Amino acid sequence: MSILNVENVSISFGGRTILENANFRLLNGEHVGLVGANGEGKSTFLGMITGKILPDTGKIEWCNRITRGYLDQYANLTKEKTIKDVLNDAFLPLFELEKEMITAYEKMADADEKTLEKLMRDVGEIQDILDHNGFYMIDAKVTQVAQGLGLLDLGLERTVDQLSGGQRTKVLLAKLLLENPKILILDEPTNFLDEEHIAWLKLFLKNYENAFILVSHDEAFMNDVINVVYHIEQATLNRYTGDYNNYLHMAELKRQQQLKAYEKQQKEIDDLEDFIARNKARVATRNMANSRQKKLDKMTLIEKPKEKVKAYFSFQEARTPAKLVIHAKDLVIGYDTPLTKPLNFMIERNEKVAIKGTNGLGKTTLLKTILGILKPYAGEVELGEFLEIGFFEQEDIGNNQSALQELWNTFPAATNQEIRAMLAKCGLTKDHIETSMLALSGGEKAKVRLAKLVNKNVNILVLDEPTNHLDVQAKEALKEALINYKQTLIIVSHDPAFYEDIVDRVMNIEDYTTKVV
Repeated sequence: MSILNVENVSISFGGRTILENANFRLLNGEHVGLVGANGEGKSTFLGMITGKILPDTGKIEWCNRITRGYLDQYANLTKEKTIKDVLNDAFLPLFELEKEMITAYEKMADADEKTLEKLMRDVGEIQDILDHNGFYMIDAKVTQVAQGLGLLDLGLERTVDQLSGGQRTKVLLAKLLLENPKILILDEPTNFLDEEHIAWLKLFLKNYENAFILVSHDEAFMNDVINVVYHIEQATLNRYTGDYNNYLHMAELKRQQQLKAYEKQQKEIDDLEDFIARNKARVATRNMANSRQKKLDKMTLIEKPKEKVKAYFSFQEARTPAKLVIHAKDLVIGYDTPLTKPLNFMIERNEKVAIKGTNGLGKTTLLKTILGILKPYAGEVELGEFLEIGFFEQEDIGNNQSALQELWNTFPAATNQEIRAMLAKCGLTKDHIETSMLALSGGEKAKVRLAKLVNKNVNILVLDEPTNHLDVQAKEALKEALINYKQTLIIVSHDPAFYEDIVDRVMNIEDYTTKVV
C-alpha cells in the first residue's frame, strides 16, 4: 500500500529550478535512500513532504491516519527536562490513554448499568491499545534505545541544557525511534554519532518494520539499510530498486545508454543536415530534402548526459614551521568544571593526528583550546614558531551574504572572476555562488568554508568534522587532498574509514575524560 504519493511536483528557489515534475511514491515497509550531490534538493524535498515548504505546482498526499517522525537537528528542547523526560515524551499518547482508563475506572463506582457497560468497553479497548504498543515495557524500551545511542553514559537524569549540540541530536533521534512512527524521515542521522552508535542504528534500521526515508552521505551505512533509492539530479527524481550498490550500477548503465542514444541521434542529425544541404537546391532531389527536413523538425532531441560538477581540493602549503608544533603541558580543558584529566602531548611538524571519542567529551573544546580560542581550565599549550593555521569549524549557521561575497570578504584583493574560479573548483555552480549563505545546504556551506582554506597558505590544518554534510564525491576529493598535504594535520572525525588512511596516529579523548564513558 502506498503511504505517500508525490505527483508532478515542481519547485524553484531564487530563480533556480530545484525539482521539475517530480514523482515519488513510498510503499509500506520500504526503506528509501534519497541521494544526490550537495545542493540538488534533498533537504528541499524533505521540507515539502513534511509540510515546511510548499511546492510551486503538483500535489503531495499522505494516506489517512499515518504517523510520521522527522529528525530535525535544530528542534528546540525544553531546558528543564531531563533526557529521560524527553524520551518518555515519545509515549505521551499512551500515557494520556492510561489517564483516560484510570478516570474510567473511577467513574465505574457510581455508574448505572448502561454507563458501566460502556465504560467497560472503553477500558477494554484502551487496554488492548496499551498492550499492543508495549506500554508496560516502556522503561525497557527507553533503556534499550538510550544504551544503543550512548545516552545511558550521559545519565538519563541530566537536563538537556547541559548537553552539546551532538548530544541533543542523539536525544531527538532516540525519542523519534521510540515513537515508532509508520514512516521515519532521517536527514544525516549519523553526523553526530560515534562509530559504535552508528553500528547500533544500522542494525535498528535494518530490522525496522515500518517505512523510512534516509538522507546520508555514508555509502556503507546506506547500502546496508535501504532497499529503494531515489536519485535527485538536475531537477529530476529517478527511482531505483535495490541497495545503494545496485543503484550505482543501474545509474551508470542508464547514463551509458543515454550517451549512446545521444551519439546515435547526433550522427543521424548530421547525416540529415548534410543530405538537405546537398540536395535542397536541386530540382530532382528537392522533395527528398524537404522530406528529411520534416523528419528533422519533428525529431525529439535527446539530451547529452551532463557531467557532474566535481569538487577538487588542494591545500597550499606555507613556510616550514618549527619542529615542535604543539606542546600541551598538564593541559586541562573545560568551562566551569574540568572536562579532562591533565593532558601531556606533543605534535611535531608534518605529523597527522586524528582525535576521536564519544560526543560531548570535549573534542571541539580541545581544538579551540589548542588554538587559543578558549582559555585552558588549567595547564598550558605552547605553539611553535612560524605557524600559519587553517581552522575548519564544525558548524556554520550562515548569513545573508552570497557565497561570492563571503569568499570575497576573505580575499578582498581577488577579482570577481578569481573568486568564482575558487568556488567552482570546490564544486559550486553559478547558482550556488550567487545564493545567500543562509539558503545553501550544509554541504554547500562546507564547500564555501573549504574554499577559504584551500586558497590560504597554511602549515597546520585543524579540521573539526569536515565530512559532515559533504556528498560522496566531495569526501573522496577531500580525502585525496589531505593524503597529498605534506604538513601538519589535526582532524576530529567520527568516520574512521575517512581518516585511517590519512593520519599517523589517533588520540582517543575517552582516555583523558573526567566523565564516565
